[in-house]
Amino acid sequence: MERSRGIEADDLSETDADASEREVAALVAEWVYLPDVAARCGIPLGRVRRYLADRDLLALRVGPNRALAVPERFLGESGPRPELRGTFTVLADGGMRDVEILRWLFTPDPTLPVPGAPIDSLAAGHKTEIRRRAQALAF
Repeated sequence: MERSRGIEADDLSETDADASEREVAALVAEWVYLPDVAARCGIPLGRVRRYLADRDLLALRVGPNRALAVPERFLGESGPRPELRGTFTVLADGGMRDVEILRWLFTPDPTLPVPGAPIDSLAAGHKTEIRRRAQALAF
């Protein structure tokens, strides 16, 4: 069973899907297309696709060609940031689609321990706090 890496046509109308994707694309400052992820991390493109299938990374179709890209903030030196996978799982288990997960991670929240969005707090080492908040969203 392959998991969705974007919005499914059955989930939202075309107008809603486009608006939602545009909103998320605007929240994320920098996107990296899959071949560029492979080059940056020094890994084969197939491994990048495996990261998507295993949900170590999330991607969205962006840009004029609507090619798959991942937020630059999701990448470490040699691949996905390790704290992301569990956070993705908690949010998905709470019923969020990938585009909603991306929106939540990149939407600024003044109540976080680090100024900015949840992704900023994750990068600063506040994984437990972010996952606690993610779990609270499910209830």
